Amino acid sequence: MTRLRVIQPVVDLFSQPDGLRDRQLLFGDMVEVVEETDGWSRVTADKDGYSGWVRSAQLGADIPQTHKITAPATHAYEQADMKTRDLASLSFGSTVQALSETGRFVETELGFIPAAHTTPIAEVQTDPVAVAELFLGTPYLWGGNSRFGIDCSGLVQAGLLACGIPCPGDSGDQEQAVGTAQPEDTEPLRGDLLFWKGHVAWVSGPNLLLHANAHHMAVAYEPMDQAISRILAQGDGPVTAHKRL
Repeated sequence: MTRLRVIQPVVDLFSQPDGLRDRQLLFGDMVEVVEETDGWSRVTADKDGYSGWVRSAQLGADIPQTHKITAPATHAYEQADMKTRDLASLSFGSTVQALSETGRFVETELGFIPAAHTTPIAEVQTDPVAVAELFLGTPYLWGGNSRFGIDCSGLVQAGLLACGIPCPGDSGDQEQAVGTAQPEDTEPLRGDLLFWKGHVAWVSGPNLLLHANAHHMAVAYEPMDQAISRILAQGDGPVTAHKRL
């Protein structure tokens, strides 16, 4: 099987060629190509084992990545100067190869990226909720995984992967795989996860959730008791699990 990398800023991962978006991949994500047909490739993503179809032209050679984007989003410029033409926009979590460092910029295969927006790829963060908070105001996008559009499970995965914690791509799988279930009367703490059928939210503070949701159509804070009542009233059921990392 062929191993390739994503070479566009954000790539939809489809259920079938020209089908519906299931999730997204980011620039630099590594995949294993399982099958190719008519300009499409069925791939499995290294970061979470998610499988789906992408356009073959969105994949390229496996170039070792050295840095990752840790700002919510960034630009790659034509030169090491923010006043020059921007060539690409990248989301948090994208990875790039540093060719050189020039003052305040890192030269990459896409252009010059502000050094302040990158860290060496081996570094991990320690607070997944703080990572998720970088996405505040990001538009809600079903299956989204980037600063340009994200959903509830994408927000959870972004925080956990940035902290070196394995995490599946979908909320149902996350409920089974992530953290330790807490008794029903356990007080939620920052960094805990609350799950519903088809939804997940970070606990970001006392009686406060942070989640990507269709009610706000964005990543937003919401009082926990209000969210639990609202979700129940709209017919999506009660909390199904309270997990602690």
